[in-house]
Amino acid sequence: MENKRNVTEFILVGLTQSPQMQKVVFLVFLVMYGVTLLGNLLIVVTVITSRVLNTPMYFFLTHLSLVDIIYSSSSSPKLIVDSLHQKKIISFNGCMAQVYAEHIFGATEIILLTVMAYDRYVAICKPLHYTTIMSNRLCIVLLGVAWAGGFLHATIQILFTVWLPFCGPNVIDHFMCDLYPLLKLVCMDTHTLGLFVAANSGFICLLTFLLLVVSYVAILRSLRTYSREGRHKALSTCVSHITVVVLVFVPCIFVYLRPVTTLPIDKAVAVFYTMMAPMLNPLIYTLRNADVKNAMKKLWRRNVTSNND
Repeated sequence: MENKRNVTEFILVGLTQSPQMQKVVFLVFLVMYGVTLLGNLLIVVTVITSRVLNTPMYFFLTHLSLVDIIYSSSSSPKLIVDSLHQKKIISFNGCMAQVYAEHIFGATEIILLTVMAYDRYVAICKPLHYTTIMSNRLCIVLLGVAWAGGFLHATIQILFTVWLPFCGPNVIDHFMCDLYPLLKLVCMDTHTLGLFVAANSGFICLLTFLLLVVSYVAILRSLRTYSREGRHKALSTCVSHITVVVLVFVPCIFVYLRPVTTLPIDKAVAVFYTMMAPMLNPLIYTLRNADVKNAMKKLWRRNVTSNND
């Protein structure tokens, strides 16, 4: 089929059509975005400035926070600004850039969470060999794999999306550009495309999630040999990571592992994985982690002391 595109821009419906509710959306998501930036930047600064947190787990946590900042920034500022306007317009190129950003940073985060699970598996199941296995070189390689995987996934996804024939209409029933709302506007049969999206996004999410479940079952089984104190410390770290995994993977599986269709709840789910999850991740990792909390207290005291001097 010859590619033809009559659409140069898209109109986003947004979260609500009510002018009053749009003001609420502006305030709520401005606060959420601010908390996301501050929380994740605090983790990055804390880990970089602390000698105690100079371990592979916190190395990956730092990069997870950086990914969360960029991931949230790919959609939140646009939503916040659009809530001040009745007509919400995004160019075709801007729409494609948003889809690409969503998938490159989303996929990178998923791979990073898998890498962090492997780190916890080695630390708990093979503690005597941990420093040998999780060397600086391997950590850098695994980080590179995460970014390369995200780049490959997003590039494949965008290459088939950008050449689709968008002949009109151009109204996207969403607050951002996403694959399934876009596929509804394509003037061709999208059944095969839906299967491709399900394979490239949904199935990968499901497979990775099941792999993580198996790894954590192995971790929890190995904890039976630990002392009560050691078990509690290991569990506190694992529970934080499992919580974040559920927050990231469940929405991904729900949205992408299904035929090409959009549901009324999709907007709420998108808000959750693009804004709520990046905002909650710093809270989850700090509230149950004594090392991070102590490092933050030391950082605070150091800043207070330097300001007093």
